[in-house]
Amino acid sequence: MTEQRQLADRESVIQVNKMNKWYGDFHVLTDINLDVKQGERIVICGPSGSGKSTLIRCLNRLEEHQEGDITVNGIELGDNVKNIEVIRKDVCMVFQHFNLFPHLTVLDNLTLAPMFVLKQPKREAEATAMKFLERVKIAEQANKYPGQLSGGQQQRVAIARSLCMNPKVMLFDEPTSALDPEMIKEVLDVMIELAEEGMTMLCVTHEMGFAKQVADRVIFMDAGQIVEENEPHEFFNNPQNDRTKLFLSQILGH
Repeated sequence: MTEQRQLADRESVIQVNKMNKWYGDFHVLTDINLDVKQGERIVICGPSGSGKSTLIRCLNRLEEHQEGDITVNGIELGDNVKNIEVIRKDVCMVFQHFNLFPHLTVLDNLTLAPMFVLKQPKREAEATAMKFLERVKIAEQANKYPGQLSGGQQQRVAIARSLCMNPKVMLFDEPTSALDPEMIKEVLDVMIELAEEGMTMLCVTHEMGFAKQVADRVIFMDAGQIVEENEPHEFFNNPQNDRTKLFLSQILGH
């Protein structure tokens, strides 16, 4: 309870108010309201097609919303290109399928954005890249190409690439779903470390063990709406909505 109270006192990093999104006639997100506090760890779960990935992709304008407001660090996220550029420096995404450049070495993948977006000198960008490759425990892979790495290693490179931008928020879009089971733990371990260090995180995942261990809040989405949200103990042990109960019974087997 004390931790929840402390979170309530913190500044909001992201505020979403009555946000709606359509793909043509399909209403993919309906009246989304969300307030993310500094240092908060939020896990977003729900069945396939419920709008989870679309929601977090709207938070740094990888997807465009049509109605409602999104504010990041006090800056409104709309059509203003300069605002989008500022927000993307602060809000980084780790994708399901890594999205690394296959023709660039690991080190070059990590230094590209800091050099071109943050205007860092090459030597500084490389030093930062090596620091974060050390942190995700694959510094020895710096001069290899993504195709020479395992899936788990590639995803750790993707996390390190985001960290090189010194983000205020990290978005994870099902970061372990493309991995073999034995590689999932190595990626989750890195994410748990980030959470423990106070990184603000929104993570779309089916890894419920991770949600129980790390999340301050678990959000359940269905049919483009936030159906239920609560702190993990209450969410898993006392779900209120029938759709949440059905989802948990299917995914947890009880």
